[in-house]
Amino acid sequence: MSSAAPPEAKLRIETPSQGIRLLVIDRPSRRNALDVETYEMLTHAVQEADRDPAIRAIVVTGAKGSFTAGNDLADFQGTEAPGAAAAMAFLHAINRCETPLIGAVEGHAVGIGVTMLLHFDFAFAARGAKMRMPFVPLGLSPEGGSSYLIPKIAGLKRATELLLLGELFDGAKAAESRIVTAAVEDGTALDHALAVAAKIAALPPESVRVAKHLIRRGDQMIIDETIDYEAERFRERRASPEAQAAFAAFFAKAK
Repeated sequence: MSSAAPPEAKLRIETPSQGIRLLVIDRPSRRNALDVETYEMLTHAVQEADRDPAIRAIVVTGAKGSFTAGNDLADFQGTEAPGAAAAMAFLHAINRCETPLIGAVEGHAVGIGVTMLLHFDFAFAARGAKMRMPFVPLGLSPEGGSSYLIPKIAGLKRATELLLLGELFDGAKAAESRIVTAAVEDGTALDHALAVAAKIAALPPESVRVAKHLIRRGDQMIIDETIDYEAERFRERRASPEAQAAFAAFFAKAK
């Protein structure tokens, strides 16, 4: 008699060295797509690490050569999408996190897999990373504070290109657009992220927190408001015939 396959871990929480918390999104069968449970686990892990005085830096990456394929669309179908509230809680958690956040991107980074990086203090993407914000092609609208942050960091024309067309781009373009700190050799993003985390962990911790607060205090409230405003537009678009048709086409193609 065959046994059932073990459930996915969804999120691995590790401490690779003193002062560093590593969060590994671990749903490789779904390219690490984020469902309700994964969002909730990420939110709790970020908040718990942020409250722990022994943790000096938080690194986020994905398992098996992929960062995250973004929202699990199964949780975002219909007018009452269970994934929406969980995603919002996560976005607010990373915007308010006082501990430095560092991203390590290999493979696919789609939708919120890109927009979450805007809230990180450092991010490293493999040059061969496959990144995309396909909100408009899916009948949706930008989320995660991206409508404010990408024009601010990349300029209006590049933001319009990335958010309106929703086309694929690589790690080099992400670095050029200032979405990530640097593009690095494939397979080395986590090494770079952990190296920066180690540097941060060696610094005076309260000075690090105060410096981060001062750097971000002018934007934090605006970003919180933008996340909420975008969410309303996203909810309206998600329930629209355009979006539902796009979701149906996606699932039909996946069969």
